[in-house]
Amino acid sequence: MAPPGHAWPDASGMGLTMEPFELTATAALRALHDGTLTAEALTRSCLGRIADREPAVRAFVFLDAALAIGQAREVDKACGKGALHGMPIGIKDMIDTADMPTTHNSPIYQGHRPGQDAACVAISRAEGAVIMGKTDTLEFAAGGRRARTSNPEDETRTPGGSSSGSAAAVAAGMVPLAYGTQTGGSTIRPASFCGAYAMKPTHGVVSTQGFKRYSHTLDTIGWYARAPEDLALPARAFRLWGMEEAPAPKPLAALRIAVVEGPNWTRAEDSARQALHLAADRLRRAGARVEPLALPPPFDSITAAQRTIMRSEGRGAFLAEYLLHHAKLHAEFRDTVENKTGIAARDLVAAHDLAAECRRLFDALFPELDAVLTPSAVGEAPVGLQNNGDPVFNAMWTLLHVPCIAIPCHRGPNGMPVGVQIVGPRYGDAALLAVAQAIGPVIDAGAG
Repeated sequence: MAPPGHAWPDASGMGLTMEPFELTATAALRALHDGTLTAEALTRSCLGRIADREPAVRAFVFLDAALAIGQAREVDKACGKGALHGMPIGIKDMIDTADMPTTHNSPIYQGHRPGQDAACVAISRAEGAVIMGKTDTLEFAAGGRRARTSNPEDETRTPGGSSSGSAAAVAAGMVPLAYGTQTGGSTIRPASFCGAYAMKPTHGVVSTQGFKRYSHTLDTIGWYARAPEDLALPARAFRLWGMEEAPAPKPLAALRIAVVEGPNWTRAEDSARQALHLAADRLRRAGARVEPLALPPPFDSITAAQRTIMRSEGRGAFLAEYLLHHAKLHAEFRDTVENKTGIAARDLVAAHDLAAECRRLFDALFPELDAVLTPSAVGEAPVGLQNNGDPVFNAMWTLLHVPCIAIPCHRGPNGMPVGVQIVGPRYGDAALLAVAQAIGPVIDAGAG
């Protein structure tokens, strides 16, 4: 194994002097495969970084260094090398782990030990991952209690939610990859706030078995990374559609990107508007074909439809806790079960019908387009840990079930990251990853 400070190869093959925790997941995997790095060395380096940053960031709610090192040593003994070989991964604390507590950030589940891993965790272990620890989350990834995690860029600001700890851990260099979930905007928005890359794949392609569901129609496993090519590693592990062929990135001049402000554009702050315009301009200058696109009228009501479906399915999701642990269940969830917003059955039918119509309309834009470029957040991360940010630029895409990838773009007036996202058609995950690899370095040029 090479010593600390070794000239690790970056994506271009050039040497960079850095510690193992500083490597992108792709560069680390390459070093793990060629024998210049071990899983134990990478895990220890990440643990050192966690020791430095955790007191301020508070990304983890459970971390056992000995357990992590033990896993890494077992990975180093393995004969085969899977898609996630040796990768330390943070797991959102509403996703079950058999050897770690899963508390959902709820007083009801403090000390709760699940009997088995969630499917995404089991798959990751089988592909060689080191499950590093549990990252903090909004209660049940849905409401109620907020995570204690702060934004790695500014301790006074939120990292976003509900995947607060996962986004912050990757952005702070604690782990190369981390898993989150998205029901409204819980994966993509924190990526924008923290300056990370993230992917929400097509709904349903990654099993949700083993995590606390809020809305079975919407809940989706997603993940964070520090480079666009890193997002492909979990995509391969989870066998996303098209990853067998793994299409190569197109030349920029061959890409056609549509800029969509969307039905909620009036909610965008100046920093989000600037991010979208900067991203579009950078792509044009790089040779891509970039043009505005106005979505048809049915999309005007899609955000409200997402909210209707989410809240209606939440009634059943939290009914057991409502009946068995009423006093401990946060008032937000009691209100959901009691249907305080007054959703009627006809509202739910209309919302599902609108979603089906909009899915067909959006998918019909492809393959003439390669991706849609659109805001990923209202603006910079808000001050205070109680405000996770507004999901208004994410909820519609979650309801459409389409893949989304967050890309850092620039910094707002307070010096905080502001990103954009690209969106593709349902089951177009592999093609969208290829687009992200082609345009990511163009869009986030100078984002740091």
